[in-house]
Amino acid sequence: MTEENYNYRTSPFLLRNQFDGKSADPFKIPDIPKATFTAEEFNNLLLLGFDRTSLENTNHLDRMVHFFLYDYKFEKVWKNPDTDIEKLKRYKAVLSPDFSMYREMNPTIQLYNTFRNRWCGAYFASKGIRVIPTVSWGDENTFDYCFSGIPKGSTVAVSTYMVSAHNNHADQKDFFLKGYNEMLKAIEPERIICYNNPFPEMEGNIVYVDYELSSWKYQNDDYIPSKFAKYICGEQPLPTGSNLVIKSGWIAPYSDGKGMGSAYGGKWQPKKTADERFLGKPGEIKEYIKPNGERYLTKIGIDGRAIMERHLTDHHRAHTGHTNPHDHKVLWNNPVVHPDMGESINYPDGNIPEFKNYKGLKSMYTRVQANSPEENRFKTISDFKCCMKYHGEVEFVWNNKIYNIVHDPDGIVIYEAHKGETECKYQTADEVLEYLIDGVRLRDIITEAEVTERTI
Repeated sequence: MTEENYNYRTSPFLLRNQFDGKSADPFKIPDIPKATFTAEEFNNLLLLGFDRTSLENTNHLDRMVHFFLYDYKFEKVWKNPDTDIEKLKRYKAVLSPDFSMYREMNPTIQLYNTFRNRWCGAYFASKGIRVIPTVSWGDENTFDYCFSGIPKGSTVAVSTYMVSAHNNHADQKDFFLKGYNEMLKAIEPERIICYNNPFPEMEGNIVYVDYELSSWKYQNDDYIPSKFAKYICGEQPLPTGSNLVIKSGWIAPYSDGKGMGSAYGGKWQPKKTADERFLGKPGEIKEYIKPNGERYLTKIGIDGRAIMERHLTDHHRAHTGHTNPHDHKVLWNNPVVHPDMGESINYPDGNIPEFKNYKGLKSMYTRVQANSPEENRFKTISDFKCCMKYHGEVEFVWNNKIYNIVHDPDGIVIYEAHKGETECKYQTADEVLEYLIDGVRLRDIITEAEVTERTI
């Protein structure tokens, strides 16, 4: 055996055996030493994401560093833990890395990520950094180890962001509180830092950290992540005459706060008034009347979710074979359970099937109210892309002209109403956003335009 091979196989960074853990623990999860704090240090506490730390930036050294980020943003603290030690030493304290504990993960990965959380925390502490353990859990089968490595009476940190209701997803409160209450019993923490709004049922000495005030928007740094994030993420259109180039692809809103609960978020729930037509009583048919008088009929299946929708309009595309009426199957993708409008089912021969209640179930028609103008408006570019992802149909007004966006089997179609010569077909939402209207890209106006209708 060469000396190089011997050194590799016996390296502590391969074996990760620097910290013993408790003798009774079969997994030997390292203990993070209990750090000492004064109560005043938690007054008006703000956090700073690890991806925002910098040796050059001295603006936020009074904050504690958190890892409520996507794992790829901090994998290096596991692979090369010494790289960031000097930088992290400068801050008030550091939360241990929140390697994800999603419920859908293989149990071995959940155990591995708990070990990595504690090992990195113990390693940071061994270099003189005050460390606060971040606690995450999965289902009940993780409770045997997910609270290990944290001495009783420690200050700990949790985040409710991923398990709180946001966008079209319901909260995962029951899941969260089950683990949270187990944590209280297992650790008896002195205080609990809660990143994002705590649930009312949470007990203990909670230090609430405002998610919004800890975000990039309130850091006022003069480097790229905060200076251009609002454009990169689609929160605002690029300034006129800007030389910035935004790469194509799916861009989610710039946000922190992930780690446990379902990787797919909570159960889908209506966010806009018109979305309520996708849920109802088995056999029910919901009627939705658009502001222009056109009607949609939505059929509810045996599980209370929409299965078919009839549009009594041709969306100004009769010249392409789009019929009035036409139907769409409503698909519910798994595991991301979200209503998704299927391809148009047209009836060019005039042989239109009756739109009957599901399997003979009897129920009256129910009227669904239209969205308000504010509900229809696209707040961000990402909001528009999400609508396209689930095959939403859009009608908007710009410079007193009506435009429509619909989906064909082979692409996304955008056009000025009643003007077939303006029609263009694209494969992705990013391509649609490059469509020119009076010489201006759709990307630059979609958050300003009056959206008169959107189906999802």
